[in-house]
Amino acid sequence: MSLLSPRVQTLSNLFQKLSVSRLGAATRNFSFVYNSSTFLKPSNAPFLVLNKSLQLQSNKFATPNFGMRTANMATLNQVMKGCRKKKANKSKSPALEGCPQKRGVCVKVYTAKPKKPNSAVRKVARVKLTNGRTIIAYIPGEGHNLQEHSVVLVRGGRVQDLPGVLYHLVRGALDFQGVQGRSSSRSKYGSPKPKK
Repeated sequence: MSLLSPRVQTLSNLFQKLSVSRLGAATRNFSFVYNSSTFLKPSNAPFLVLNKSLQLQSNKFATPNFGMRTANMATLNQVMKGCRKKKANKSKSPALEGCPQKRGVCVKVYTAKPKKPNSAVRKVARVKLTNGRTIIAYIPGEGHNLQEHSVVLVRGGRVQDLPGVLYHLVRGALDFQGVQGRSSSRSKYGSPKPKK
């Protein structure tokens, strides 16, 4: 025996027929919010509560409102102007022109002072590369044998406390000797293996 009154049963049958014909199989699984006080007045009708799957499906077919947009969405005018073109990655070492290293000749070897919190005397060199560009490169390690007209190998990599110095010189390559008497991180400084 059904717990619902005959009026509610007829309404549920009516909604089931409507759901099969209009909304399809997704709306068959619905329930009524039943409260005895709501049926005391003849004007009150039961509330139709659809399940979550129906709500998700109804959102799919909802007409889009172009006036409503999130903060990171582009407007139609911006899209027409080409705002969705992918930005090219800016090179951090443009003088190398995509090469891992470049050969160059030292024009001047001098020292430079670092930015405000640091205090030191950094060794740098102005180098003219084979592609014609002139750059400032850092001389790593303790001591060096560089002078004017020395042929060096340049790699990318900036020095954090020296503005404008975006390149390093490779030690142990061409005219640039490695650090003598170094036992740790020898490959970074071109140091020969110490004899036992």
